[in-house]
Amino acid sequence: MDIKAIQTLINDDMNSVNHLIHEQMHSDVALVSQLGLYIINSGGKRVRPMLALLAAKALGYEGDKHITLATIVEFIHTATLLHDDVVDESLLRRGEPTANAEFGNAASVLVGDFIYTRSFQLMVGLDNMKVMRILADATNVIAEGEVLQLMNCNDPDTSEASYMQVIYSKTAKLFEAATLLPAVILDKAQPYQDAMKHYGMHLGTAFQLVDDVLDYSADAKALGKNVGDDLAEGKPTLPLLYAMRYGTAEQVTQIRHAIENADGLDYLDAILATLKETNALELTMEKAQQEADKAIDCLRILEDSPFKQALIALANIAVHRDR
Repeated sequence: MDIKAIQTLINDDMNSVNHLIHEQMHSDVALVSQLGLYIINSGGKRVRPMLALLAAKALGYEGDKHITLATIVEFIHTATLLHDDVVDESLLRRGEPTANAEFGNAASVLVGDFIYTRSFQLMVGLDNMKVMRILADATNVIAEGEVLQLMNCNDPDTSEASYMQVIYSKTAKLFEAATLLPAVILDKAQPYQDAMKHYGMHLGTAFQLVDDVLDYSADAKALGKNVGDDLAEGKPTLPLLYAMRYGTAEQVTQIRHAIENADGLDYLDAILATLKETNALELTMEKAQQEADKAIDCLRILEDSPFKQALIALANIAVHRDR
């Protein structure tokens, strides 16, 4: 099952999500609607709301609260993107100028706040305290992850454990919430809730690991941002950590300098060569595949259905993609 088949499977639900997104982005303050819709319509894959919809259907849900859940998850994700691009001083996302490049940092931060608070208004409407607790906790953990990543920037001594904590917090946690919440609104037994939670966690981890590989291996046009952006920001992602573990003393010194000074683009070709010689990208992809396999294993508890097969396919697609 490819991504188009998956999208077709939940097409009606996704149309409902998109309708709710646009409805909830309305504001009497014109700039809020303008900037919010700019990033909402900027070509994102909608992976997180897709997961919420598929998980609900795979669990047999027949109501409409999953539409609201999917919208909330997408709003939280969108708000983090607006804030991340300001922090990272990014100028390009998905091949287009970032919102901060188009509208300025101040507007991006403030509209990000608006989208965050809109997501919480939607949460209240669900009138489910456990749902609110999961989403509030997820939002808090994401914020902690962003701060931890900021602390790790320019630190070549960042450990693999610290890196994994960052990607769990800033990426996997929201995937985890997206797949857990449908089980919660269905009041499924704990084994089902645990399985869906861990599916999302492992999938989100695999997704971010592949993103960090693509930063050094993808075609810039396909990726939608400049190759080596993480290096330019001094981010010690797993490919660099592996390269420092297995590289020569000279290679390690060069990578450490690049991380500390965020000037690695000045000798990007040499670092790309080091990544290749040390098999750092392959090792990171192996770890991503292990996480995807763990995600798929979590789905054994579900009865077979097209929606379960779509969740399995998404785990494989997360690893075998070029953007």
